[in-house]
Amino acid sequence: MSDKGMINSERMVQHFETLVRIPSESKEEREVALKLKQELENLGAEVFIDDADKTVNGNSGNVIAYVKGSKPDVSPFLLSAHMDTVPPGKGVRPVRKERMLKSSGDTVLGGDDKSGLSIIVEVLRTLKEKNLPYGDLEIAFTICEEIGLLGAKILDPKRLRSKEGIVLDSEEASVLTTRGPAAVRMDVDVIGLESHAGVAPEKGISAVRIAAEGISKMKLGRIDKETTANIGVIQGGVATNIIPNRVHLKGEARSLDPKKLKIQASHMKKCFEDAARKFFVKTKGKKTAGKVKIEIDHDYTRLNLSRNSRVVKLAFEAARYLGYPLKEGATGGGSDANVYNLWKISTANLGTGMRDIHTVKEWLNLDDFEKSANLVAQMVLFHAGNQP
Repeated sequence: MSDKGMINSERMVQHFETLVRIPSESKEEREVALKLKQELENLGAEVFIDDADKTVNGNSGNVIAYVKGSKPDVSPFLLSAHMDTVPPGKGVRPVRKERMLKSSGDTVLGGDDKSGLSIIVEVLRTLKEKNLPYGDLEIAFTICEEIGLLGAKILDPKRLRSKEGIVLDSEEASVLTTRGPAAVRMDVDVIGLESHAGVAPEKGISAVRIAAEGISKMKLGRIDKETTANIGVIQGGVATNIIPNRVHLKGEARSLDPKKLKIQASHMKKCFEDAARKFFVKTKGKKTAGKVKIEIDHDYTRLNLSRNSRVVKLAFEAARYLGYPLKEGATGGGSDANVYNLWKISTANLGTGMRDIHTVKEWLNLDDFEKSANLVAQMVLFHAGNQP
């Protein structure tokens, strides 16, 4: 670890351990939000919680904070992480072993993304304690990131003046994510025709068979190095003795290439439509075929930062100064950075040390955790024009 690092690693780890013990699955972030609000206010920030909870039917909105810097002529810089975790996230018991913190094995750890929250709080504490010169900072702790970046999408962009920023929501501290996919979500209603499965099956059209036919013809999983697709939810049927007349499916497609995303979504739609036409019955000379109703919604736009963007240059300058390795990376996942870049806030996603996320084997690499915090602190200082 570089001796140029400035953050208090042990204090940050203890803060993280406290946060992960507070449950905050999506739509249930209130307790964590109130704790963070109080901590930010204690650091002199102006803090408020917006009303995003009303839109998502949750118990807390996004936490937005403004930290006044000591260099008034510097443009504000955004620091962001999300407060929600995936389930199972209640009753977390972090276990510390040497330079790692892991889940006890029956819940996630919550490093995604409470490691990001703790890094931001520690960076603010360090800047204040050491009386370092920095510009204004804007903080966004969002809700419901795990269920579609909902908190960031609902956040009023007029509340943020930053032109650059960092989201702390990926794995390795040595990777700055500058490319991420655009995504679409697909809702499909398959409509068949009910009939008694034992008495008159030939009079029915099975929505389950239509759905199965469509999926069987579909390219799913890893399509190419830039594109993925998945059908994740299938619901339907009433009883084994009824030909099912309705099945509901949910799926998605993602790609780093918008053209490939459009092609994949069209392909999935066509597979369902072709399958519906294949199944039909004739009654008194009248043909009745299956039907599909398909809604395709654009979930988020892609993250595609240039190496020449200022925030990327800041990250590499900070890494060189600290003697840390850093490289650009691409991801198959979305983050709040996708949303901020849509608002013309040039935002990269820096790793925090989280590993095996969304599993009960999740753990946090404490060396990466510390490096990430030092990188962010140094970026803030360089953003304010401080020379090494």
